[in-house]
Amino acid sequence: MAEKGYGDLKPLSVYLEHGVVPRAEQTDNHNSLGADLDGYLRVLPGDVVFNKLRTWQGGLGVSRDEGIVSPAYFVCRAAARAEPRFLHHLLRSAPYLAELTRRSKWMPPSQFDISWDALRTLPLLLPPHDLQRRIADFLDDQVALLDRAIHHRHTQADLLAERRSSSLEAIFGTSQDSVLPLRRVVVKWIDYRGATPTKTSSGVPLVTAKNIRGGNVTFEASQEFIAIEDYGPWMRRGLPIRGDVLLTTEAPLGEVAQIDDTDIALAQRVILLRADQAFIHARWLYWYLRSPQGQSELWQRATGTTAQGIKAERLRELPIPIPSREEQLRLMRDAERAESAWQESVPLLNRSAALMGERRQALITAAVTGQFDVTTARSVA
Repeated sequence: MAEKGYGDLKPLSVYLEHGVVPRAEQTDNHNSLGADLDGYLRVLPGDVVFNKLRTWQGGLGVSRDEGIVSPAYFVCRAAARAEPRFLHHLLRSAPYLAELTRRSKWMPPSQFDISWDALRTLPLLLPPHDLQRRIADFLDDQVALLDRAIHHRHTQADLLAERRSSSLEAIFGTSQDSVLPLRRVVVKWIDYRGATPTKTSSGVPLVTAKNIRGGNVTFEASQEFIAIEDYGPWMRRGLPIRGDVLLTTEAPLGEVAQIDDTDIALAQRVILLRADQAFIHARWLYWYLRSPQGQSELWQRATGTTAQGIKAERLRELPIPIPSREEQLRLMRDAERAESAWQESVPLLNRSAALMGERRQALITAAVTGQFDVTTARSVA
């Protein structure tokens, strides 16, 4: 369907988790509406809406509302022999998502675009209409239960993250007797900004800004190397030692880690800081830079539009509070406890949510493909 001229209707969006919902009900849609809403497509309750670039991921659904969507979407109206709510679940089942992916064209770097011809020729497995309705009733109920449980897990994880942030803010919010610029409390400053080493398929691991996440050095996202014979010349400004603090200066700004394994090379946008033990513990510098106060100080000094970063001269003047050695130790212990409580709980909550998501997908697939009789199935709750 391509009904236009209804710009006064409420805008709708298609979400992977929620299907078709009013844009006003979601706060994480950062795409701007077009200037001429009369060019948007009208959607009626029961219409099936497809996000062409996200259909392969489940970016589709049946609308409960009348409204309008971007002309970049497809709007389809179900024939009388098809129950729209059944189509919603059928097209989100594992076999159909796989087929939709196969029919889509890859659009670098990470999307697939599906054409109308590829979508309209998709064969649909349609049992008798009454059975479609019963399957849809069952899945509407059971999927809603699982969605609420998943949302609850995510809410718990968000609350724990807020508690961790509040704890760190309270820990580092204590007034300090002395504050010194960063340049005064470090004895080593290694910065390869503007330089790029020759990369190889093996050798010494190269730590880039992408490898510093959540307070650690991790190579899960990407792993690059420099040749062993290039290590000495490249690291001519100094070799890392255990306990040195790493700080990303751009893309992203403000990620912090502490070196444990010294068998690494440093890339640009990563600065090595070696604490002057006469003033501060290395761990104190690490924790302060990760704290809400330290992050605020970094971002206040950031520049740039596309990707914000911090210039070396501004970073050198970053104020670092210097409590007594005993107070540093006490506050570090408090920070470690707050971090430990968060790290122990959040992965469990996220894993629980992921398992329920897998259960939801398995339930949808089994129901729409007739692997069990929904009239005798037990609730997942």
